[in-house]
Amino acid sequence: MLDGIVEQSVLARLIDRALRRGGEFADVFCERRNTQSFRLQDGRIHEATCGVTLGIGIRVIAGESAGYAYSDDLSLEALMQAADAAALIARGGASGNAGRIDLCLESVPSWYGGDRDGRSDSARYVTLLERADVAARAFDSRVVAVNAHLAEELQDVWIANSDGRFVHDRRPMITLGVQVVASDTKERGSGYAGDGGRTSIAYFDACSPESLASDAARIALVNVSAIPAPAGEMAMVVGAGGGGVLLHEAVGHGLESDFNRRGTSLYSGRVGERVASELVTIYDDGNLPEERGSLNVDDEGVTGQHKVLVENGVLHGYMQDLLNARLMGVRSTGSGRRQSFRFLPQPRMCNTYMPGGTSTVEEILTSTKRGIYAKSFAGGQVEISKGDFVFMVGEGYLIEDGKVTAPVKNATIVGNGPEAMTKVTAVGNDSRLARRHYTCGKGGQYVPVGVGMPTVKISSITVGGTHTERGPRD
Repeated sequence: MLDGIVEQSVLARLIDRALRRGGEFADVFCERRNTQSFRLQDGRIHEATCGVTLGIGIRVIAGESAGYAYSDDLSLEALMQAADAAALIARGGASGNAGRIDLCLESVPSWYGGDRDGRSDSARYVTLLERADVAARAFDSRVVAVNAHLAEELQDVWIANSDGRFVHDRRPMITLGVQVVASDTKERGSGYAGDGGRTSIAYFDACSPESLASDAARIALVNVSAIPAPAGEMAMVVGAGGGGVLLHEAVGHGLESDFNRRGTSLYSGRVGERVASELVTIYDDGNLPEERGSLNVDDEGVTGQHKVLVENGVLHGYMQDLLNARLMGVRSTGSGRRQSFRFLPQPRMCNTYMPGGTSTVEEILTSTKRGIYAKSFAGGQVEISKGDFVFMVGEGYLIEDGKVTAPVKNATIVGNGPEAMTKVTAVGNDSRLARRHYTCGKGGQYVPVGVGMPTVKISSITVGGTHTERGPRD
């Protein structure tokens, strides 16, 4: 019995049923997810929720097509009907692997931390949020509002397929975030800080809510005193850690295999070609300890892996799920991910980052005559087919004569991902992942991801602001 969900023998029966009309491959994805969250606003708990998600999804692959059906009714009759519905895609196709399948649960590596069995009482969560509220308000008298939230989940998945693969993964996730608004007599500014990952609430014994609240308040006060951002073409220095959002959006999505198999990415058919400055190397890892995007196995049962996407500016390969890997004649890279049992898997990023280079942060800054220092981003989007992106700077500063000077507000970065990567002229030696709770959207699905990079200098990029000036450029 899969912890009270269904008998293990039922999984083999479902696979056999799904393949009875033909099809090349079938799998079953079983999920149980326990969640709880708390939100503090105006000094008191404003919202508290808990929930359980339980269901099974069944997929059949036939050529380039996939039939999929799911059910949250776990009776044998309902599950067999779901298998029949998924099988319709393979009607009239070649005979698949139908027949007796022996499933034996395989062991998988573990990249998660903390206690994945115990649950804390509500009082502990509330105390953490109250500590964040007190610390943020004590930081400065100009702090006028504090919102804090804490969410924890424990997701169990069992995945079985017609190749005989059968695995179980118990995935913890904890996040704590603090939003602060500060105001003086004329201006308002906001700041946000968050942390967490695939671990337990004990993580916040070391990463205290006070430190997160203080950082959020600091950013809010920086934005209160910020001046209008300049507009025009200039150099940009991207901050370590959170600056990895730029890498994720501007480059990462374009390296997912479905876009490349269909020829809709600018990187399609370019493996082995130079696509970036020789200073640029990009990895995607599913096996970094406790990181938000890490997976012992992906949502197709493939072990999490280290993927070299770009090395010294040369494109090495794409992030692959099982379907696209089969069609492209390669192996899955453990990148098949889905939001829940209600969705088909897609090739997705896990933890996408750039390793460190040889320059110091001081060297990068002093080499910049005029530009903008984008220490962190507040959000962005990209058009995959063209690589064009737009980002909002969450915390930014002017760089003048090699020094970081005034903070700026309302700065927008506009550019093209592949082009920006060819303009990387310096890579810092301070690479790190941003321990924030980033969530990536694609095809109507949302999954947790990690991002990271060192301090990086891009020689020229378009900055959209509210103040236009003329001056020397790097």
